[in-house]
Amino acid sequence: MIMKIHLEDLEDIATGAAFLGAGGGGDPLIGKLLAQNAIWEFGAPEILPVEELDDDMAVSTAAMLGSPPVILEKGACGDDIDLAIRKLDEYLGRKTEAILPAEMGGINSMLPIMAAARLGLPIIDADGMGRAFPELDMVTFNIYGISATPMVMTDEHLNAVILETGSCKKAEEFARVIATQMGASAMTSPYPMTGADVKRAAVRGTLSLALGIGRAIREGRTGGDPVEYLLTYLRSTPYYNKCKVIFDGKVVDMRREITRGWSIGHCLLEALDGSGRQLEVIFQNEHLVAREEGVTKAIVPDLICTVDRETAEPVPAEQLRFGQRLKVLGVSAAPIMRTPESLAVMGPRAFGLDEDFVPIERL
Repeated sequence: MIMKIHLEDLEDIATGAAFLGAGGGGDPLIGKLLAQNAIWEFGAPEILPVEELDDDMAVSTAAMLGSPPVILEKGACGDDIDLAIRKLDEYLGRKTEAILPAEMGGINSMLPIMAAARLGLPIIDADGMGRAFPELDMVTFNIYGISATPMVMTDEHLNAVILETGSCKKAEEFARVIATQMGASAMTSPYPMTGADVKRAAVRGTLSLALGIGRAIREGRTGGDPVEYLLTYLRSTPYYNKCKVIFDGKVVDMRREITRGWSIGHCLLEALDGSGRQLEVIFQNEHLVAREEGVTKAIVPDLICTVDRETAEPVPAEQLRFGQRLKVLGVSAAPIMRTPESLAVMGPRAFGLDEDFVPIERL
């Protein structure tokens, strides 16, 4: 367990979180640079294990909501996420004591580090899914009865909106429209909670797991086969231990469009062994399902991760390009994500896929 996030940790955390983003979560490079700058300026934030939280501790989340490709152009100023948390505290009449990542994927693993450093607060070693998902309500916080609102949204011009809704799904619907008006992405602080809430609703230890994944990839590049190093590490973890390479191929077709604030499309790969086999990966920010010749090989909420076949560098959906040679990994989600309650919110049918969830180990 690391006790502080130092500059030398950021590269590994960013790589590991990009992998856990399962194609989404936003570009980790932008997030890493933002977090790096915040640590340079304000110092390294401390890491709090969930077990050490006081039950009455005031906890705020920090995340970007919107289309991941847009953040490549817009970036973030830091003042926007500060404003979101400050406005939420003013509205609730409290003072945030710790920052909790909403998801452990791409930029949304880095923004909480930036927020914690800038505000001089600790960051909690947990999140709401152990991966990334495109919708605000697709978190374990919602599954365990924590309200997404009051929620604050801000943009790079420091405009701020406070949302109060009757359900997490309705918060997602309103937030998506507001994010579009804010330029297709916004900084947010939803799901205000207490330490006791975090203990019962969060996926624990995921910041440390992202660090471990990143280290495994880095060490694999000097020690042999990076993808095999990665699989070996994943098999040692409590959540991601059911994992395998489900396809080894080259991108031969790529389609994506920005719709309703999401990056939606598909990637078609052809096997490198000359067999002519093809794998289609469908995504909505994150990869949703991988099918080989119409047969499902992995499906949400399990992770479908695309990595460079030589370096194991995670390749987000917005960076997929024709001709890339990739390995596609299927990885088990945290058990809390596979419960009937979770599948009702973040299973295949929640994304309009007409099939039931089957765990990767059975596929």
